Amino acid sequence: MTDIEIAHRISPLKIEEIAKKIGVLNDDLERYGNDKAKIDGNKIKGEKKGKLILVTAISPTPYGEGKTTVSIGLDDALCKLGKNAILALREPSLGPVFGMKGGATGGGYSQIVPMEEINLHFTGDFHAITTANNLLCAAIDNHLYFGNELNINPETISFSRCLDMNDRALRSTKIGFSSDRETKREEHFNITAASEIMTLFCLAKDLEDLKNRIDEIVIGYTYEGTPVLAGQLHITGSMMAVLKDAIKPNLVQTLEGNPALVHGGPFANIAHGCNSLIATELALKLSDYVITEAGFGSDLGAEKFLDIKCRVGNLTPSAIVLVATLKSLKYNAGIKKEDILKENIEAIKIGAANLKAHICNLKQFEIPIVVCLNQYQTDTEEEIKTLKDICAELQVSLEASTAYVNGGEGAISLAKKVLELSEEKHDLKYQYELEDSIEEKLEKLAKNIYHANGVCYSEEAKEKIERLKNTKYEQYSICVAKTQYSLSDDPNKLGNPTNYELHVKDIRLYAGAKFITILLGDIMTMPGLPKRPNYEQIDVIDNEIIGLF
Repeated sequence: MTDIEIAHRISPLKIEEIAKKIGVLNDDLERYGNDKAKIDGNKIKGEKKGKLILVTAISPTPYGEGKTTVSIGLDDALCKLGKNAILALREPSLGPVFGMKGGATGGGYSQIVPMEEINLHFTGDFHAITTANNLLCAAIDNHLYFGNELNINPETISFSRCLDMNDRALRSTKIGFSSDRETKREEHFNITAASEIMTLFCLAKDLEDLKNRIDEIVIGYTYEGTPVLAGQLHITGSMMAVLKDAIKPNLVQTLEGNPALVHGGPFANIAHGCNSLIATELALKLSDYVITEAGFGSDLGAEKFLDIKCRVGNLTPSAIVLVATLKSLKYNAGIKKEDILKENIEAIKIGAANLKAHICNLKQFEIPIVVCLNQYQTDTEEEIKTLKDICAELQVSLEASTAYVNGGEGAISLAKKVLELSEEKHDLKYQYELEDSIEEKLEKLAKNIYHANGVCYSEEAKEKIERLKNTKYEQYSICVAKTQYSLSDDPNKLGNPTNYELHVKDIRLYAGAKFITILLGDIMTMPGLPKRPNYEQIDVIDNEIIGLF
């Protein structure tokens, strides 16, 4: 059966019943039908009591590692063991849904529902974020049209329009040609998941913090080189009006009827890749264990979760789950698609270089780790034993999950190991200090996380870094945007590449998010569609969506 057929066979509980499990009263819910609702976090009092469990993965492959499936299965398993647990996940973007990657609701018997609605419009959060972003863009061009009182140099405008769709044609365009009075300039669209509004939305602590962050967005510079802030356009109030409901976390459920907060959705290869801080902190108030995930591998989502989100929210995970598959290890050993399901012990040993690199990365944060094998029926006993021996050499436990087939029952051993690891208290060690220079921060990440020899910069990147020196912006975190397919900035370098340099193409200041985005290699913030996109498989028959996943 397909994921959607499995989801339709299981009747979800009413959302009021899900809320009751975590002590949320009906009056605190804003219902979107029978099976989803928003929670006004301001009405939920109490301290953050829960233990935070981070799920990440080794370098992604075209086959998918099943990080979300493992996260959901782990949560269901904890609930089966009688623990009060909540999921805190990101919302899917329509770009991958209609493009290549697909949705982000798990799979098999380890899903969150209603999966079609979550993967499509859900409660409209992405639309609100897109609208708020483009409202600010319209205000910028309107200001130029009516005389440019703030003396903005149009060539320095750095805040771009966005769209929640993969559309490469909009990566670079020109605007302002409908009348002679308009300012003609270049424009660059981002996908919504990479927009600054998405990033600051997901890092804001509350409405007031969100408002302050919008005010602080640097939209460009004057002709004299002074930063121009969004707050100077008097647009913040209207943007807040658009976002006031979106900022409330969304409550849904797993197929086994356990609570899940799904809120915010930045990509990890071009943004910071974590769900909203507001949803995470709400989950920590409402439960004893919170399962969350960070996008792509430890070099992307996990590093940003630990160095950016945890720093902002004063969070420390109690344990980290590192997801791997035997297919991904074989892929990192260079095995071709037609041979990927065949038993190959030597390929497991060679491809394990990637797993070892991610374990090395995570150990530097000094949080306990367990490797989770997302197990497939094609995995052989000898291959699994080989992986277990490799993990033993690295002094890391290996637990298997069959949650895709068996739901929470298939992740019981993983859940028990997570409970064991989370008993001890640990202090999170960041990879850099905010007081470090931009170059020092990136050099530390280059050495410790990407295993590079050093960093080289384009002339444009050097100029932008120089502009930020001796300003408050230099003390911000950095958010590295690079390919997800390699630890390096070259997607073709599999395994654990070494003896290379990172290539910094560009720098973008996200002052509202309070981080600086470093663009490496050929990374782009507006993806394109593949030759055979997912949208070709989707249809609606008798008011039912078919072929979506």
